[in-house]
Amino acid sequence: MPESIPLDGYDTRILAELQADARISMAELGRRVHLSQPAATERVRKLEAAGVISGYRATVDLGALGYGIRAIVRVARAEYARIVKLIKETPEVINAFNVTGEDSWILEIAVIDVPHLDAVVTRFCLLAETSTSIILNAPREHQVMLPPRAEDVKPPIRKITNA
Repeated sequence: MPESIPLDGYDTRILAELQADARISMAELGRRVHLSQPAATERVRKLEAAGVISGYRATVDLGALGYGIRAIVRVARAEYARIVKLIKETPEVINAFNVTGEDSWILEIAVIDVPHLDAVVTRFCLLAETSTSIILNAPREHQVMLPPRAEDVKPPIRKITNA
């Protein structure tokens, strides 16, 4: 895990702008964060070099590509290498997370229809028990993430009771 670097208000605003629109020009980025274009460009390069910005990508509408169903597939314990191999061989897997808890894996998949969903899930059922949920809607995706602020990271307030 890369070590975090100190970020100031300009860096934070740059990160917010780039997460909202990675295609923004450096001149427009500079205007929005109140820096010159060369200063904004230099800060972006430093954020990239430090690994804070790890890449840029296009976000596509899966429905427009013909994928009518998105689903979450929970996969129970199975041989790690076999699951990883199957994930890599399954183009319908959008995201795959090796997790703690009752399940070993949580997969997000995109499929055309219910028969396609059944075919994809069946591949994983051959290796481990699965549980599938179809995503009805996603009220939050691609949330802009900024560095945590000290005032946001507070310990929970404990209720004091008289015993």
